[in-house]
Amino acid sequence: MQLSPDTKRFIEEHESDDIHSLALHASRFPQVDMALAIQQIKGKQIAKEKIPSWYKVSDILYPKHLSMEQCSSEYTARYKATLLSGSSLVDLTGGFGVDIAFLFPQFKDATYVEQQEELAGIAQHNFAVLNLDIQVVNADAVDYLHRMTAVDCIYIDPARRDIKGRKIVSIEDCTPNLLEIEPLLEEKAKRTMIKLSPMLDISLAVKSLKGIAEVHIISHNNECKELLFIKDSAQVMESPRLQCVNIHHDKTDIFSFSREEEDEINLHYTNEIGRYLYEPNSSVLKAGAYKSIAQYYGIDKLHVNSHLYTSDNQIDGFQGRAFEVVAATTLNKSELKDKLGNIKQANISTRNFPLSPQELKKRLGLKDGGNTYIFGTTLGDGHKVLIICRKAD
Repeated sequence: MQLSPDTKRFIEEHESDDIHSLALHASRFPQVDMALAIQQIKGKQIAKEKIPSWYKVSDILYPKHLSMEQCSSEYTARYKATLLSGSSLVDLTGGFGVDIAFLFPQFKDATYVEQQEELAGIAQHNFAVLNLDIQVVNADAVDYLHRMTAVDCIYIDPARRDIKGRKIVSIEDCTPNLLEIEPLLEEKAKRTMIKLSPMLDISLAVKSLKGIAEVHIISHNNECKELLFIKDSAQVMESPRLQCVNIHHDKTDIFSFSREEEDEINLHYTNEIGRYLYEPNSSVLKAGAYKSIAQYYGIDKLHVNSHLYTSDNQIDGFQGRAFEVVAATTLNKSELKDKLGNIKQANISTRNFPLSPQELKKRLGLKDGGNTYIFGTTLGDGHKVLIICRKAD
């Protein structure tokens, strides 16, 4: 992939423009490879938020939109780099190359493997631009796995779309099929990191894959992005530790527990709403640490299925959102009118509640937004309530 001087100049001048509008006016710029320019502009716009350190490098080339959509963010890649290290690393599904680029400083030697020739070429160009001495191999992942020598670590991010581009989440339907190549992964590496969809059932994946030592549920700004399953020949465990990770711009929150610890906890579910209400972050909820989080922070859970928590004293450092309770009400019309007062807009959520947020918003006659938060939920005794809050300081 080569950018002519005219095309490169066009990209620099129009990198913030709407790509659809640019495409409509392509005839005005006959000297520009418009398809390539639009691909680069769209890539830069995504990279500005997703891979900010690469966005700042003018000579980085960007692949087609699907590869940009599927690649890891810089934030999750940096976290992965805290989990793998050693002498040698092979990334069997290199893609755009973000993960191996951030993993590389933890290793002496690293090999990027990618079956798509165009992607491999883009990665080779970008690694040179970034001064990363990573070997690039254009090959099928399974073929390369069969013939490669053993290494310290393997990273694999199997494709999670079918031939029609539809997203899939089951392990068996990923490409390559992890269940088929699992013995080879164990033979070829001491430690293997597998990236999978955040929609995947974690318990089912742990049962399907053998010898999983760690599971990392990674969110960025409270949006669950990916699941990491780590196989390690040095860690023989009956059950993996689950690490609930939420990456912020200035810190990373981690909550650790095991399924056995969760199952052994006996909780009392409360009918009383304290002064503060808590909603765990998306990684904690995805991992199912419903009882563990309550026990760790010493807070009361409202209901077995509500996943909202309460306390009279504010808890510092809670891994999720904290609110100060203003009022609580049933759906009784007169009570609602009294408790809502002059509230005209609110941020509405429901957990274990018969109405969806949209249905509840319509019933209450409220607009979205503002500083008021309303949770529709169920208490320990089964009563349905609305909890009106504002964000805690």
